[in-house]
Amino acid sequence: MALKLLHVDDINTDELKIYSQLRDRFFTQDGSFIADSPKVVNILLKKDIKIKSILATKSYYDEFEELILDKDIENLYVGDKKLLESIVGHKIHHNCMMHAIRPQESPLDKLDDNIIMLDSITSSENVGSIARSAAALGVNSYLLSKHSPHPYSRRALRVSMGYVSMLKTHIYSDIFDTLKTLKNLGYTIYAAEVTPDAIELSQIKAAKRWVLLMGHEGKGISKEVLKECDKTLKIEMASGIKSFNVGVAASILMYKFKN
Repeated sequence: MALKLLHVDDINTDELKIYSQLRDRFFTQDGSFIADSPKVVNILLKKDIKIKSILATKSYYDEFEELILDKDIENLYVGDKKLLESIVGHKIHHNCMMHAIRPQESPLDKLDDNIIMLDSITSSENVGSIARSAAALGVNSYLLSKHSPHPYSRRALRVSMGYVSMLKTHIYSDIFDTLKTLKNLGYTIYAAEVTPDAIELSQIKAAKRWVLLMGHEGKGISKEVLKECDKTLKIEMASGIKSFNVGVAASILMYKFKN
């Protein structure tokens, strides 16, 4: 069975508008998102995600025909690389894009025993890199504020290399209500923050069910939020160094908690 490709040479068709309209943090009402590059697209093709269309070069379809045939995708658009570049508005190094629907969020009581939680992180790159590290380290539940970039936003998804699709995600509105619910579900809340009373990471033995809370890139975690956490911890650093990048810190902490 061969792929039924729809050849396109005009970027101004209604079918292709979605690829230029959905910039980094924008979603349509149905939760549509755009994924870029073969590595990301191919990972998503293996997941239970509703895929509405692919826009790619003929060489991409030729190389990954069997993978694409396994999915029921209504529209498979094919065009040259110049067409793809004219849609995104700049030179690209990949040869495919995908239009798909975000998976349903997981409720708090359906998350795993280990959770990485972000407190209003503002950088899409950090959201994506933390998702990639979490998937690699087996921390399979991801909690994010509604004020943070969505993990399926275009840039975050790209930085995660598509591995965010391996995680259960939940977007919360109120951090205080969320922490209270998590405590009632039996989780121990660990806040990563440099404070005078913070416990050094080497001295921590993580509980069986834990939430690791990472703070805002600049402001960190507020005193009000810290009061709602069970323990505050810090990574030992050389004298004169104040902090790690939040993505690096999250990776170090998750590794220690899992080992």
